Amino acid sequence: MSADQPLHLFSAFGIELEYMIVDAGTLSVKPIADELLKLVGGGYEMEVERGPIAWSNELALHVIELKTNGPAGSLAGLGDTFQRSLADIEALIEPFGARLLPTAMHPWMDPLGELRLWPHQDNAIYNTFDRIFDCRGHGWANLQSMHINFPFAGDEEFGRLHAAIRMVLPLLPGLAASSPYWEGKASGFMDTRLHVYRDNARRVPSVSGQIIPERVFTQHAYEQELLAGIYRDLAPLDPDGVLQHEWVNARGCIARFDRMAIEIRLLDLQECPQADLSVAGVVIEVVRAMTEGALCEPAQQRGWDEAVLSGLLSDATTSAGKTVIDNRAYLDAFGFPGRTRATLGELWQHLIERCVVSAPEYPQWEPALSLIQREGCLARRIERAVGPDSSREALRRVYGELADCLRQGRLFRGIG
Repeated sequence: MSADQPLHLFSAFGIELEYMIVDAGTLSVKPIADELLKLVGGGYEMEVERGPIAWSNELALHVIELKTNGPAGSLAGLGDTFQRSLADIEALIEPFGARLLPTAMHPWMDPLGELRLWPHQDNAIYNTFDRIFDCRGHGWANLQSMHINFPFAGDEEFGRLHAAIRMVLPLLPGLAASSPYWEGKASGFMDTRLHVYRDNARRVPSVSGQIIPERVFTQHAYEQELLAGIYRDLAPLDPDGVLQHEWVNARGCIARFDRMAIEIRLLDLQECPQADLSVAGVVIEVVRAMTEGALCEPAQQRGWDEAVLSGLLSDATTSAGKTVIDNRAYLDAFGFPGRTRATLGELWQHLIERCVVSAPEYPQWEPALSLIQREGCLARRIERAVGPDSSREALRRVYGELADCLRQGRLFRGIG
């Protein structure tokens, strides 16, 4: 995806997956992402290319990101491609006494004492974030997600895509929540990552806004009404303009006009790439249906206020698939039949049946989606497996199995 030769809607996708590097014995975070990248790049590069997958750094030194090395024309086979790349990483970090851990938050990390920022190339960016926002909190130091990049070509495609994604964002925790624990205890949220993500930039509120982006549907409006406000509010704290870039925008989806794509950032990481790519497939197909007007007219989608959508997202952050939606207009927008109330899980089942089962890749996605529909999102399954005793030993046992799921490429059943 590039601004010079933009791709059209749904012609390709970019997938990014973030993983924790942890001690193989204790499962506590191990900040060695720079040493891993040095092994394959020869220096402390921020990114190295490994065939169809690239590896790159993140703000926290215990996090490594894997992403498609350029746009992928299809999700078919991508899960296996990511799985092979993960095996390469596991082999490289084994001599350090380390392994990879999935899910969206480490269950007992202490960010205040354990965060180590990336200290090498472009570290001025991370140091500036830290100086302004103090990154020693869960909302910066302890969150891993899957990002999906959707291309667009021109304002007409951007407007339709942005309107559709805004509508879909409140649904995402019902499918993908995987972060029920922090600081060694249950947080009370199925999607604790989104709970802490909402407030991580509270010193400059315009950076995150209401997480759901404003109703802007052209590049000019986006840059003048949304990005310009962020840059203006940051300027007194960032006089050198280190953060004056599109990526400083921390909403749940952000426009990247430098590569002509919209990036969804709200999806918790799952237990293995098979599960992540299954979730991505569902999200893509529902966004496609909304963009094409198959569920409701694009003009209707543009009318939804971000405050209303943000409230729906907040509810889903707490209860995920069990969230009750009693906004009939919102249910109507997704073609949900008849009733005035539905759980988020019921709405997802309706959308999968209507928009997803006909996709060519659906047989690859069906095992993970059936597990989510039958036993709940990953957060619910983790909570069930841990049980009422959230001791360090109980958490280590369950998260050890999750690390095995990642290594073996298998789904987590969550039987306590």
